[in-house]
Amino acid sequence: QVQVVESGGGLVQAGGSLRLSCSASGGTFTTFTMGWLRQAPGKEREFVASTRWSDRTIYYRSYADSVKGRFTISRDNAKNTVYLQMNSLKPDDTAVYYCAARRPGRTLDNTQYEYWGQGTQVTVSS
Repeated sequence: QVQVVESGGGLVQAGGSLRLSCSASGGTFTTFTMGWLRQAPGKEREFVASTRWSDRTIYYRSYADSVKGRFTISRDNAKNTVYLQMNSLKPDDTAVYYCAARRPGRTLDNTQYEYWGQGTQVTVSS
C-alpha cells in the first residue's frame, strides 16, 4: 500500500514563501505522477501542480494558472520526495494542501489520484 505524507505548512505573511514536502512510500516512486491540490474553506478541492513521469527520466510538470510563475514543483527520486516551492504567496493561497500520487497508465486528469496524504494547512495573512 502506498503511503503519502506531507509536511511544511504554516503561517506566512503575504509576499512570503513556503516549501511543502511530500514523501511517498510503498511503490515505484520514480514512475508516479505526484500532484499537489488544495482546498480552501467553502470551496472545492482544486489542482495546483503535478509532475508526471513520461519515459525513463522525462517528467512533465503542470501548473494551475493561478500559481504559474509563483509555485514550482520538483521531485527528488532518491528520497521519494516531491516538493512545492511557493513564492509570492497571497491570502487567496490559504488552504489545506494535499499531496497525492497516481501510478502510471491511469487517467491523465490532474484532479484524479489513487493515494492521498492527510493535508497540511497553509495560511497567508494580509
